[in-house]
Amino acid sequence: MSANKPVSARKLGSDLKRVDAHVIQTQEYEDLPELTDEMLIRAKVNKGGRPKLANTRKLISLRLPEEVINKWRATGPGWQTRMAKHLEDLPQ
Repeated sequence: MSANKPVSARKLGSDLKRVDAHVIQTQEYEDLPELTDEMLIRAKVNKGGRPKLANTRKLISLRLPEEVINKWRATGPGWQTRMAKHLEDLPQ
């Protein structure tokens, strides 16, 4: 999360007190479909998160002069990506 963005309370738009107070009745279970072996076979586990990148990044520690860092930061958001692209384009 960016330090510059203000944090605001999230509004769910639901009455949580009413939801918490609800007691499930037996007849509510009748609305649920029967879980079959076929359903379980078709089931897919979604772990969530970001998709894997083809070009993954590796975290390293690098000491640079403060002036160099300030110059790159002055170019605005995304400066780390631009710096990485510049280093990638250098001849070997």
